[in-house]
Formats: sequence, structure tokens, C-alpha cells
Amino acid sequence: MKRLKTAAIILLFLYAMLVLMAFGFQERLIFLPDPLPLNYKYEFHQPYEEIFITADDGAKLNVIHLQQENAKGAILYFHGNSGNISKLGHVADLLSGKGYDIFLVDYRTYGKSTGKISEAALRVDAQLLYNMALEVYDENKIIIYGRSLGTGIASGLAAANHPQKLILESPFYSGVEIGAHRFPFLPVKWLSRYEFPSSEYVKTINCPIFIFHGTQDSVIPYEQAQKLYHAIPGKQKKLFTIEGGDHKNLYDFDSFNQGMGQVLD
Repeated sequence: MKRLKTAAIILLFLYAMLVLMAFGFQERLIFLPDPLPLNYKYEFHQPYEEIFITADDGAKLNVIHLQQENAKGAILYFHGNSGNISKLGHVADLLSGKGYDIFLVDYRTYGKSTGKISEAALRVDAQLLYNMALEVYDENKIIIYGRSLGTGIASGLAAANHPQKLILESPFYSGVEIGAHRFPFLPVKWLSRYEFPSSEYVKTINCPIFIFHGTQDSVIPYEQAQKLYHAIPGKQKKLFTIEGGDHKNLYDFDSFNQGMGQVLD
């Protein structure tokens, strides 16, 4: 009996240590930045302007503004939790091919961007980008596009503004729910400093919302997209199901590209 009690105490101690480590190092679990030197030269097929936006706390956000003549409008693109904007040539090709100017932004600590990362800072930074776009484009010409982690940022930005439409590629229902899915043995709801409540944001968004998600997504289950879709009130919504699609290969599917054509043409 004494041995069982001792073993239980040890296991409880180890679990408590695991919980404390998860709380303290959650940024390292969520964000996987890939820094770039300041002299890095981007290679895109489209003409572009490189911009740095300075936040109130001194953080600098690196933005690439891809431009073309007679653009239909602008797309603000928020990428996933890894890499940086130098890896988004395929995104630039697809979206510019539909006739849009594009803003690609790296989050704090990603690429050439600097600053301390937090959910509140990401919301503020997204609004700074939106405000910059408003200096050039009418709001009814601005589309917000988020992928994976970026869907939580994009949803919050759309809820705070009045864009033409919102595109969500491989979204989660909420940051807490996807965290609980990935770490079911942890009390994620109580630990998380990153909620990304997309399911709440979509309830107040007043523009059409288009969701793209693969049925074989190994990172964010397809059921998350279904649940998010059903949380959107009204009929200004559409879920594009990419049969067989995984988390990073939707661009390889005709159904994805055809769906994008419907949304952006």
C-alpha cells in the first residue's frame, strides 16, 4: 500500500512538472518561426514592395506588397505557424493569378519581423496591416485570408472590420479546442494563453466566409472545419471539402483550385 502511495505521489509530481513545462513553454509548441537576415532578397514572380510596419511597442513587422496593374482589390494573407513569407511563392502565384494585389506579413519573430509575441500583439499587428491596406484600397475591395494558425488571426480581424470576404484554409474551431485535441492529457483550457476563439469571431462577421479543408488533414481534423462552419450564422458561407487533402497539400487538388476560382474570379 505504501509503495502504491509513493508511486502515486511520484506520478502526480511528474504530471505537475509536465503541466508547468507546458504552460511555460507553450510558445515553443505553438509557434515555429524561421528567421531571415535583414539583407535577404525575396524572389517572387510579381513586382513587389518590401515594407516594415512599426508597432507601438517598437516591434517591426516585415510585409511584402505584391502589386499588379488594374488589380481587383487586395488580399491580406496570414500564414501558418511555421516558415516565413519567403516560402509563399505558390500563394503569390495563385492569388495574383486571380487578379489581386497581395499583402504577405510575417508575425513577430518570423522572417525579418521582430518583437515579443502574444495573442494580443498578433491582433494589434493584424489591424496595423489592415489600416495600411485601407490607405490604398476601399474596404469593400479588401479580402482577408488565413491559413491554419493564421485563420485565428484572420477571423478576429474580419470580426473587427468590414472586409469584402474572409477565406479560411484548414481552420480550427478554436485555439483551445485544437490544443486539447493535440494534447488530450493536459488541461489546455486552463493553461492556454492563446485562445484564438474563431468560433466566437465568426458569429459577428458580416461578410461571406469561405472555408477550405482536406478530409485527411493530419494536423487539424476536418471535423474542426465542419464544426466551425456550423457555428457561422446565416447563409453567407460555404465549406469546400477537399477529398483526400492533407494539411499542406491542398494546392495540389483540382477541387481546391476550382473552389478558389469560384471565390476569387
